[in-house]
Amino acid sequence: MIENLSKKRMVFGISCLILLTIVVLIIESKWMKAGTRRQQEFVIENNSTCWVRESYEVIKDCHPCTAFEIASKSQGVCVHTQNKEVLKCLSGEIVTRSCDRVAWLDEKRFWSFQISLTIVGCLATAISFLRQKSLNRRAMLKIQNQLGTC
Repeated sequence: MIENLSKKRMVFGISCLILLTIVVLIIESKWMKAGTRRQQEFVIENNSTCWVRESYEVIKDCHPCTAFEIASKSQGVCVHTQNKEVLKCLSGEIVTRSCDRVAWLDEKRFWSFQISLTIVGCLATAISFLRQKSLNRRAMLKIQNQLGTC
């Protein structure tokens, strides 16, 4: 089916799709308000909020809670987002707070997605080459049969 389209029609179709994508991105950016994303209220262990009123240092970056901490609810911060980070306030108090995202997990998911897309792309390319080769062979056989019968 796609083999029957001319180059001009293919370029026109791809151009229309690119233009439509750009229009959708512009419309989404106009309609999306800056304040629509709700700020998450992070849960703090022992109700300590020293990190709000004074400077702090991140001792341990955001990391997932263990299955035991989530199931037993031994740390209240693990119940909501199932991630936690450890902070040390200027006063010396060490606080655990809930955090939104684990950076290394997001990076791992991104790269696995990229690798899977690369594999799918390579497979699609190989299949299209094989299909083209098969179609060329059929066309050659058809031409040879037509020439041989005349």
